[in-house]
Amino acid sequence: MGIRSAAFWPASTAVLALFLNIPKLIQDGIIDANGMPERSETFQLSPGMPFVNTSQLPWNCAGDLEAGRVIFKLVISDNQAMKLAETIICNSFYDLESPSFTLFPNLLPVGPLLTSQQIGKAVGHFWQVDTTCMSWLDERPTNSVIYVAFGSLAVFNQHQFQELALGLELSGHPFLWVVRNDLADGIDDSWLDGFQDRVKGQGMLVGWSPQQQVLAHPSIACFFSHCGWNSILEGVKNGVPFLCWPYFTDQFLNRTYICDVWKTGLSIDPDDKGFVPREQIKEKVDQIFLNEEMKARALMWKDIANRCTKEGGSSYKNFKSFVDSMKE
Repeated sequence: MGIRSAAFWPASTAVLALFLNIPKLIQDGIIDANGMPERSETFQLSPGMPFVNTSQLPWNCAGDLEAGRVIFKLVISDNQAMKLAETIICNSFYDLESPSFTLFPNLLPVGPLLTSQQIGKAVGHFWQVDTTCMSWLDERPTNSVIYVAFGSLAVFNQHQFQELALGLELSGHPFLWVVRNDLADGIDDSWLDGFQDRVKGQGMLVGWSPQQQVLAHPSIACFFSHCGWNSILEGVKNGVPFLCWPYFTDQFLNRTYICDVWKTGLSIDPDDKGFVPREQIKEKVDQIFLNEEMKARALMWKDIANRCTKEGGSSYKNFKSFVDSMKE
């Protein structure tokens, strides 16, 4: 019919590159036809890209084996659809993931695609945004606050949730923590009330926050995150270092970007039972606050990200070129 087509990819292009390389991963004996690892190893698709551990392939970090199989089948189906697209538009920018764009030249980075930072009516949120945290941040010193948010889906068990809370308290730093009503299983309201009373003045808990506005606030020192791609771009655009605690799917690969490629964050490392003690949380927070080189790298990426979307920037020109091509 002569209809031109384009696809939009909202996650990192490293994840897309991994998905599009599935046939080669099977051919090389890294995974089987169902996406399961054939052996335990770490591999890299091309120099400069994040290393991938076969135990943390996105489709095998979905919570259980059946969910992983469903996601793998969906990925295979999506790959076929991607082949029909003349252009694949990506929510990224060239400097951030340049090896991926070299590997797949038809990927067109137009990001970071973020909404306005003006506080207004929330769009696309599952929870009511609590804007009172902004005035709380106004009262905190510059670069002093840990912002803690694990997205819409991460869930902690009671013990780990309480240990996280105690780790934040133990750090001694101010913190703003997004605690959804379904963030933890089996938390006693009286325990949470007691914790909030104890950290009053140090910490604030909200059900949901205006995240982009929070990350742009001068009081924010670091972002304790699940490493969802949108959250990463929001942190990068605002020059904020990360504490990384991925939950599932592509978030483990995203963490590798932050900690090993861009070197703008530190990883939280659960023990062999999946548990993280309060002492590790305090230790990693302390390391973030003392690491001036990491802060400088985060600010460098902020500058690059903001230049990309301004007139004349690489993402600006890519998007304009795409729009012009669709008019032809």
